[in-house]
Amino acid sequence: MDLELLWLVIAAFVGGILAALLGWHKSGEPFHPLKFLASVLRALLAAFVAAVSYPLIGPVTVPILIGAVLAGAGVDSLGNRMTGSNTTTGPTTTSPPNTK
Repeated sequence: MDLELLWLVIAAFVGGILAALLGWHKSGEPFHPLKFLASVLRALLAAFVAAVSYPLIGPVTVPILIGAVLAGAGVDSLGNRMTGSNTTTGPTTTSPPNTK
């Protein structure tokens, strides 16, 4: 296996896991292994997509690895949106401005 491909796959996987851990930390909820497992599966999906796209990107550089991390995080965030998971806290409605 090519070492560049391995680094690219690891970067995408780490991005997905990092997004999952940050989302869990922000939510303040107790840790739920099944929710985390879903994020691990989405991170594996991001790593697979990175591996498939490897022949198209040429030499792997630091900006490409950063992009892979961000893509992995994006896959996890998009997966959370599609499943209806909401990790935001606080009110979701805004009050009208005070005009007095």
